Amino acid sequence: MTSGSGVRVGVLALQGDVREHLATLTALGAEAVSVRRPAELEAVDALVLPGGESTTMVKLARLFDLLEPLRARIKDGMPAFGTCAGMILLADRVVDGAPGQETIGGLDITVRRNAFGRQVDSFEEDLPLAGLGEPVHAVFIRAPWVEETGSEVEVLATAAGHPVAVRQGRLLATSFHPEVETDGRIHRLFLDLVATGA
Repeated sequence: MTSGSGVRVGVLALQGDVREHLATLTALGAEAVSVRRPAELEAVDALVLPGGESTTMVKLARLFDLLEPLRARIKDGMPAFGTCAGMILLADRVVDGAPGQETIGGLDITVRRNAFGRQVDSFEEDLPLAGLGEPVHAVFIRAPWVEETGSEVEVLATAAGHPVAVRQGRLLATSFHPEVETDGRIHRLFLDLVATGA
């Protein structure tokens, strides 16, 4: 049995790396579906917030009447996994955000937007990640990093001296894009977290 069997995972499909996350989750045995509407959000057990443009995602979530339902589901304990822009969306606090930038929140971290630089500063690095044995190949594209973590946040990986993968209860976030690699171990880690209720 694959780790995702019986789990219905939504991918926030407003903008960004939606297709890549859906493919990875499906390959791991999860029922992966796109989420654009409140009714679709209510029908999933967990949610992935993909990389993309965090300010655009928030604006579209508000336009689709999805922002407050997202906040409510996260607050009520729905497992969520954010990558790059998704990490920013899950963060309680943002440094260098756009004027008036909002987040969904739930993860007790402060993130710095575009901390590693612009698109031309994108890079790849093999990173040790707690609980995964072999390092993961991490792709950073206009990536944030974590500047501060709350007492309940576990740092899973660092790059350039800053946390780039964190977990708090049933919330997981990475600065990088595991969905663009064929290595599904971080998605599997998330599905295991969903399945065990840890």
